[in-house]
Amino acid sequence: MTEDEAADFARRWVNAWNDHDVEDVLSHFTNDVLFTSPVAAKVVPASHGVIHGKEPLRRFWNEAVRHNTGLHFELVGVYSGVETLVIRYRNQEGADRCEVLTFSAGLVQTGHGTFLTADN
Repeated sequence: MTEDEAADFARRWVNAWNDHDVEDVLSHFTNDVLFTSPVAAKVVPASHGVIHGKEPLRRFWNEAVRHNTGLHFELVGVYSGVETLVIRYRNQEGADRCEVLTFSAGLVQTGHGTFLTADN
């Protein structure tokens, strides 16, 4: 993935989330995706934060969007690696977040929602 492709993907990802278009976001993921997120642990407690497969991911994200109608992301940075992309953004509450996405054949195979840990 070139820098331009990474930046374009991140912009489209943020726009899809800001439109609350779960299907658009999901269109970039494999059917057997593995996704981890602290939010998943709250929205789907039985998952312990680990979601396997596109259909369970669809259910999780639709439920999360339903409970957060004010969802809005601001793109802060895009970091590209070998078949890996990190999207840094702020949510509607100003919280700093990163999405770490690993690709296979042009689609996201694994994703990890991560939160900024405050220094103690």
